[in-house]
Amino acid sequence: MCHIGTMDLTSYVSNLGREFATLAEAGGEEARALVERLTGSLESAIRMTLLETLSAAADEITRDLAPGSVELRLRGRDPNFVVTSPPAEPLELAAQDAAATTGGAPDGDLPIAEDGPAARINVRLPEQLKAAIEEAAAKEGRSVNAWLVRAAAAALQRSDRDQRPESRGGGKRARQSFTGWVR
Repeated sequence: MCHIGTMDLTSYVSNLGREFATLAEAGGEEARALVERLTGSLESAIRMTLLETLSAAADEITRDLAPGSVELRLRGRDPNFVVTSPPAEPLELAAQDAAATTGGAPDGDLPIAEDGPAARINVRLPEQLKAAIEEAAAKEGRSVNAWLVRAAAAALQRSDRDQRPESRGGGKRARQSFTGWVR
């Protein structure tokens, strides 16, 4: 889903211009004359700074929203935001994707219920780990949530495989091994 919104910077620039004029009044005639001479240049500089700030904010939001995005486009002198929402990925699709990505558990079962209700948890992460997760998710074109679901499912599958006896030839029979001497 894509949404386009326009933002008019004129009121923000005008408000700052009025603030400068008010400050100049306190400084006397010379300060007022200086503000009047600089008004055009100040308005351009303020507008450019606001655009740079909005662009940086759009980039930061895009990193958090990946694979969705926020773009800043100029239409005349006004910025337009183009917001593309990330596709919704139900828990069951993320679990199926995790099984496909990791090769699934040896017997094909997922360690999580595919059709169960979604649950929410809050996790506190060190900043560096959070940044690494966001980067990994973006590289795979996934949301952070989908990436974490996949990673958790894969870790559970690895743990489950490590605790089970290995199966022979892909079957469900456990491999048996014998140790000793034969005559």
